[in-house]
Amino acid sequence: MPLGHIMRLDLERIALEYVVPCLHDIGFCYLDNFLGEVVGDCVLERVKRMHRDGELADGQLAGPSRGVAKRHLRGDQIKWIGGTEEGCEAINFLLTLIDRLVMYCGSRLGKYYVKERSKAMVACYPGNGTGYVRHVDNPNGDGRCITCIYYLNKNWDSKLHGGILRIFPEGKSYVADVEPIFDRLLFFWSDRRNPHEVQPSYATRYAMTVWYFDAEERAEAKKKFRNLTDARKREAPLNED
Repeated sequence: MPLGHIMRLDLERIALEYVVPCLHDIGFCYLDNFLGEVVGDCVLERVKRMHRDGELADGQLAGPSRGVAKRHLRGDQIKWIGGTEEGCEAINFLLTLIDRLVMYCGSRLGKYYVKERSKAMVACYPGNGTGYVRHVDNPNGDGRCITCIYYLNKNWDSKLHGGILRIFPEGKSYVADVEPIFDRLLFFWSDRRNPHEVQPSYATRYAMTVWYFDAEERAEAKKKFRNLTDARKREAPLNED
């Protein structure tokens, strides 16, 4: 049986028997050893090269402080990539597999209909004790419905290195701590059901995040943005003599 066919079958089974039930039952799930050592290493080396070459820039805040970098609130350095850039073949392979997983979830994601996603956000916490304060990825209906994070940190010891992603599931009496270990793939709902934080990191911490969009909410968000932009253009300031 061709390897590609086995992979498709496995991804479909994982999506239907694990990802979908977990998202509906507890709002998040993760898969370990997703790519395997060899391909995972290729992704890690490309991300390390981006970091070494100074391609990452300070992460910006969204919401009222949109476009502002405040290191005490968010300490990561990031770069947005499509996966088709030179040297990003392994990253493109990773994104293709994640896309397939989400596609296999299909209509079983409740009210959501997913047909597009963001670019991938490569992120590095440089290990100087910075993190990301508690926040919600999509508090205001911008279309994001699923957050997907792939971790790239070998020999990570959270007792020494910190860097845990802590999720505060809405209405629950517990928190969920996810260690950012190498080749782990995490899914969770992007809306107010899953406030989360990145605890301070004391070693270099790499991750890659993509967001999947609900088609209807995304279209509505784009429409609101266009209307807001048009309104601002119409309110051009008067020239003073």
